[in-house]
Amino acid sequence: MARTAQFLGRRADGRKGAKRALPRLLFFTDPIRTPEPEAMARRLPRGAAVVFRAFGALDAESRGRRLKAIARARGLILLIGADADLAQRLGADGVHLPERLAHRARRLKAAHPRWIVTAAAHSPAAARRALTAGADAAVVSTVFASRSASAGAPMGPIRLAILVRRAGGPIYGLGGIDNKKARLLKDAGLVGVAAVDAFRT
Repeated sequence: MARTAQFLGRRADGRKGAKRALPRLLFFTDPIRTPEPEAMARRLPRGAAVVFRAFGALDAESRGRRLKAIARARGLILLIGADADLAQRLGADGVHLPERLAHRARRLKAAHPRWIVTAAAHSPAAARRALTAGADAAVVSTVFASRSASAGAPMGPIRLAILVRRAGGPIYGLGGIDNKKARLLKDAGLVGVAAVDAFRT
């Protein structure tokens, strides 16, 4: 999937609203669906990003430090889900905000200019709000049918492409994306793709 993500990202290069170089591939951890995120992180290509979502786990800091060590060794980017304080303690590369916290993006960017800040979005309006609020990119879901308990109705490639054109900035697609389905998004204008369990062997 990494090669497909790179292809999609190159096609999106130079799009109006792009603020900085962004990873093409995002791996979102999940305590249920990816119980051993370190193993998946070790398989990611250089330049990909790990989005560590701890959801308040007691071992969040120790696991985050393990992921940070893997990221440093493999040339990966580490983003922390929702928790800017944890991101700062770990020396992470930025944060991924849930949709309800997207309004914090500009303040976080001001405090940490080198951070990448992405935000979740589940509608065209939410994507525009996240980008207007200063996020480097919005991660839009759900693209295809997904096993996620929080997944909404899939929008499919055509509706996603329309959203990307109207959003005014970089967009990732998330939800049910594997290598085969990522190829269906070649004309969507995405900066890259995101997945949870597409990296399992």
